[in-house]
Amino acid sequence: MTYMYTKEQLFTEFKDVTKKDQSKKKETYTHRVAYLSALKEDMIKVPKNFSNLKITSQQLQNLINDWSAPNPRDAMYMRIFGMTFAEKKEAEELEYMNLNKAERDEKKKEREKEKLKEAKATIQ
Repeated sequence: MTYMYTKEQLFTEFKDVTKKDQSKKKETYTHRVAYLSALKEDMIKVPKNFSNLKITSQQLQNLINDWSAPNPRDAMYMRIFGMTFAEKKEAEELEYMNLNKAERDEKKKEREKEKLKEAKATIQ
């Protein structure tokens, strides 16, 4: 009889090891890294136990690398976006501000066009 991992079980086990990491004064990531490493080893040794999950050993390795970094969130953002979390948020804020400015400029142009149409209509 084979054992099959479920997504819910993985989430529950990860929450448990997260609580262990957070129980100290300063949060560490050692239990999470060890859990993910053991999970990856199990996946390589007995892949049929993970056949119902859509996660690869490379994805697990990416998670291990991210959680091994001093700041996992920044490591994940660097891997995916090529910038830290703070840099990504700053870029998004600038984009949002520029978008708002562009929308304001567009509305201003629309109002000017409407005024021009009204002025032409009153002249005729």
